[in-house]
Amino acid sequence: MIQQSKKQIWTWVPSLYFAEGLPYAMVMIVSVIMYKKLGLSNTDIALYTSWLYLPWVIKPFWSPIVDIFRTKRFWIVTMQLLIGAGLAGVAFTIPSSDPLKYTMALFWLLAFSSATHDIAADGFYMHALSSHDQAWMIGIRNTFYRFAILFGQGLLVMFAGMMEFWTGNVTTAWSVTFGVLAGLFIIFSIYHRWMLPVPSSDYKHSNLKLSEAVRNFIQVFISFFKKPKISLVIIFILFYRFGEAQLVKIAPLFILDSLEAGGLGLTTIELGFATGTLGMIMLTIGGITGGVFAAKHGLKAWIIWMALAMKLPDFVYVFMAWAQPESYLLINIFIAIEQFGYGFGFTAYLLFMMMISEGEHKTAHYAICTGFMALGMMIPGMFSGALQEAIGYYHFFIWVIVATIPGLILIKFLPIDSNFGKKE
Repeated sequence: MIQQSKKQIWTWVPSLYFAEGLPYAMVMIVSVIMYKKLGLSNTDIALYTSWLYLPWVIKPFWSPIVDIFRTKRFWIVTMQLLIGAGLAGVAFTIPSSDPLKYTMALFWLLAFSSATHDIAADGFYMHALSSHDQAWMIGIRNTFYRFAILFGQGLLVMFAGMMEFWTGNVTTAWSVTFGVLAGLFIIFSIYHRWMLPVPSSDYKHSNLKLSEAVRNFIQVFISFFKKPKISLVIIFILFYRFGEAQLVKIAPLFILDSLEAGGLGLTTIELGFATGTLGMIMLTIGGITGGVFAAKHGLKAWIIWMALAMKLPDFVYVFMAWAQPESYLLINIFIAIEQFGYGFGFTAYLLFMMMISEGEHKTAHYAICTGFMALGMMIPGMFSGALQEAIGYYHFFIWVIVATIPGLILIKFLPIDSNFGKKE
């Protein structure tokens, strides 16, 4: 631990967490939009991009490697450079004869690099800051992570849309977009090489063997499965977002698809503003509101209402698929309502995982929970495209509503501490 002024902390925490969120946005959100603009079917887009969740599912298993070999600081700088190289590779292979094969291979590299960067960045945060500064900066780091998502699925998508208009070529537009982003990550790597502090506690554990670390991790992993009602807890984590996991893959495709194909016919620029700018603002407001409500009365008092707030606004997609409104203002209002409800309801999900993780190994147990969360997003997303193309957008969104019901029912049986989250 080294003493840092507030000014020094501000020079690296915001940029580090912006750099953490941006690759996730590009791999999991922007890739879906790009492949749609390149002419892939909804079935292929949903199937292939859902596989990209896998690194975040299994990232707890290679965390001991990051902890032992080299420093967290080294992993951060190296992964940012590797992410930049991967983004440059995507930019160069988009115009190739088989863009899906080559760009998917590079997105896999980006996903693994990003997941490894997450492990190193979160660990470095705890090494470089005192407990007081960690608490003081937690809101800032989360805010800049959200800004990264906003920048990725909002401003960058809008930039790609403008490049489509200026160049008249979709392939060129997306190549330029990923090329710009590659340059940004090379700058991040150089910047953090100089600006990140060098805490004394962040060192490679040369005296600790990998086999010993793995053995310790296995013991911690097993202890997670000894928690009360853990089978029910895991099923809930997997199914709480069962409907949303399918909706999040298909919603941008629906918005971009032509009216003749059952979509809304928006341009790339319009999509970027609606979902990535206004939508993200409402998502953030919803999350903050959820946190305030949960802090006042506790998780148990609000979890069912938060779940309903997250799931009921999905009806706006049923209506839009039925009516296909041409008013851009109305579409923005509907998306804003759905995103606010999602942000409000997602708060309960995060708080529940934090509650389950409480105990001696809460950091590792929370990582395991997030792995199950990613798995719950990956599997439903894989078949969502084929299902949508089989039954059409309108019936697909009705199915999404039905798919939210298991998660709601399971809430009644969950072990929830009535005081968790409540202000003491």
